[in-house]
Amino acid sequence: MKINLTIIISILLTAGLVALGFTSWQVYQERQRLHIDLERRAVLLGESISDGLVAQLEKGRIKPVQRIIDRVNQSSSRLSGLAVYDLRDSIVALTEGFIPHKSAVVEFRNRQFGSDSLAASFQRSGGRQVYLFIRALSGDSLKAGMLVAVYDASYIDRQIAGIWKGSFIRWFVQALVIAFVTLLVIRWSILRPLDTLVDWMRDIRTSGKSRGRPPPAFFEPLKKEVDQMADTIAEARAMATEEAKLRATAEAIWTPERLKEEVRQLLDGRVLVAVSNREPYMHVHRGKAVDCIVPASGLVTAMEPVLKACGGIWVAAGMGDADRETVDDKNVIRVPPDDPRYTLRRVWMSKEEEEGFYYGFSNEGLWPLCHVAHARPTFRIEDWRYYQEINIRFADVVIEEVHGLEKPLILVQDYHFALLPRLIKKRRPDAQVAIFWHIPWPNPESFGICPWQKDLLYGMLGADMIGFHTQYHCNNFMETVDRALESQITWEHFSVKIAGHTTLVKPFPISIAFTPRDFEATGTPSTVGELLKEYGIKAEIIGVGVDRIDYTKGIVERFLAIERFLERYPAYQGKFTFVELGAPSRTHIKRYADMVSEVEAEAERINWRFKTKEWRPILFLKKHHSHQDIQPWYRAAQVCLVTSLHDGMNLVAKEFIASRGTNDGTLILSRFAGAARELRDALIVNPYDVEQTAEALRFALEMPVAEQQERMQRMRQQLVSHNIYLWAADLIRELTAIRLPVNTAGGPKTEETGAT
Repeated sequence: MKINLTIIISILLTAGLVALGFTSWQVYQERQRLHIDLERRAVLLGESISDGLVAQLEKGRIKPVQRIIDRVNQSSSRLSGLAVYDLRDSIVALTEGFIPHKSAVVEFRNRQFGSDSLAASFQRSGGRQVYLFIRALSGDSLKAGMLVAVYDASYIDRQIAGIWKGSFIRWFVQALVIAFVTLLVIRWSILRPLDTLVDWMRDIRTSGKSRGRPPPAFFEPLKKEVDQMADTIAEARAMATEEAKLRATAEAIWTPERLKEEVRQLLDGRVLVAVSNREPYMHVHRGKAVDCIVPASGLVTAMEPVLKACGGIWVAAGMGDADRETVDDKNVIRVPPDDPRYTLRRVWMSKEEEEGFYYGFSNEGLWPLCHVAHARPTFRIEDWRYYQEINIRFADVVIEEVHGLEKPLILVQDYHFALLPRLIKKRRPDAQVAIFWHIPWPNPESFGICPWQKDLLYGMLGADMIGFHTQYHCNNFMETVDRALESQITWEHFSVKIAGHTTLVKPFPISIAFTPRDFEATGTPSTVGELLKEYGIKAEIIGVGVDRIDYTKGIVERFLAIERFLERYPAYQGKFTFVELGAPSRTHIKRYADMVSEVEAEAERINWRFKTKEWRPILFLKKHHSHQDIQPWYRAAQVCLVTSLHDGMNLVAKEFIASRGTNDGTLILSRFAGAARELRDALIVNPYDVEQTAEALRFALEMPVAEQQERMQRMRQQLVSHNIYLWAADLIRELTAIRLPVNTAGGPKTEETGAT
């Protein structure tokens, strides 16, 4: 009640002050208008009768003068009286009701006035306001006397008072309306939602469950904060419950909190630095506004939860067209935008540098080199020079960021920065450096195609540890080093020693952020009809695929398998639609631009063959999709197809499993994706075998629900026990276990501490 009264009084006072200001201005304007109008009337009156009065005064005729002023006085409603004075200040003629103003007349006469001289003023007389007008009466350059007119100006005060009264009445009525509306707004838009919010928070606090979310309109900022707090409370409870269940078997689950505590102990005050080409948050212009988006990237999906949990610095290339506008003078910004947890340091490059470093050497050279997808790698000397320059630039930035920090932990990410580990270690031998290679590592014969394979290997071996997704990729790397470089390889420990520096090579299967709370969440599945209605399609069942449009993802092979499935099982025609969420990528490269056209053409060909008026077999949605956009499709789909021709891990497979809160649905997974080594309950296929994939699709759609749930639950449990937090903990634990004694010869060297 007290706050209601305070708000209402504040509103009324504010409205009153505003009304007072506007009314004062209106009164001023009205008074000026009325004064000017009265002055104009007086001047016109003087001009109209002055000649007649002068003529009669010169002849000494007083009665005509009296008749003139009587007639004028009777015809004007505003006049109180008229008088004519001679030069001795004596009244020659006056009308009834005239009040003499001798002092004003004397003052006027004493002036040196001409024939057109006049004077006027507002005065108080008899308790009311009057307007006194005096005009000289002269003829033939001789002074004849003065005309004095007295106007009743009290009507001006009455009109002004009326304005004040009307304004007060309006303010009073408005104040009552405002007070009433304010009470309603407070009651329905604030107090009632606040009561709901209080009840909801009480439910969360006492039982961990809520009866519903508070309304998002007025309390949206508060709702976000409360949601985060509620999620934290619920997750903490889930962690405690799960920890209690697993304590007897000495097992433990990994959560952001546990990772944060683990890293805190391992780093002991040291800073964690991640380095990647792709930035976790990109700022772009949308008309006149600037939006913050999350780029489509498996690396970002994996690494961002780690930095959010542990804090630190993420060094990445600034690629958004509004990125420069959002950083400070040190090219730094705190992220995520709505809940800053770590620092993003952006590094800039020109279009030419981006073309040579990223599109050229990295994605026309190393990407096809490392993927067995039968795309020929292209190596150009100018691209290699840009690759070297950008690696040096990133090394400079990292060194700048860790200046003054003791023994920083630096995690270099992916194939864009093969030279970076040695560049950093050369200048900061006390830093513990790891590079994680997110894509496959080919066999020695394939990698030997690269003209600069020795430079790349030597740069990578500057790290204290190199991580791959699978042991198979570790084996390929070790064999490549064995053939290309003079080095000492210890297969027992999977280590390489070169130039006095030892590097460990280990597998760390990457994953996603998936905790017991996510495991227990059921979610609300979207209906197929709701999702397809926008596109004018009617179907009973949908499958889903989520990819960057890349020749390694096997999208065309996937479409061919769908075509073969519909040929072999025509009963699914008109019932099953496959939805491909494809994000165009690297379209500056001709092979990628051609790939987009090829995928579109194949989808159109198959649709043309099978489609009906209200159905088509393939819905190809070609654009960037956020995680929020993708989730409804994951939940509504009965099957997800991941048909990579070659993939380091492929997190889409794990994201689909994570979304299946109902524990149903089926994953069809390529044997050439790293995820196939973990997700054994998926239907594993050879994507080149169209018949096998088509049959797997039929098997998935007809699989009994009980079997779907058994398989899905086992895979979801696998995600909980091997999530991104365990990945980060294992990697950081292995890296920090390496001692870095100072080499008396001047260079760094590493020694193992028994870690195998």
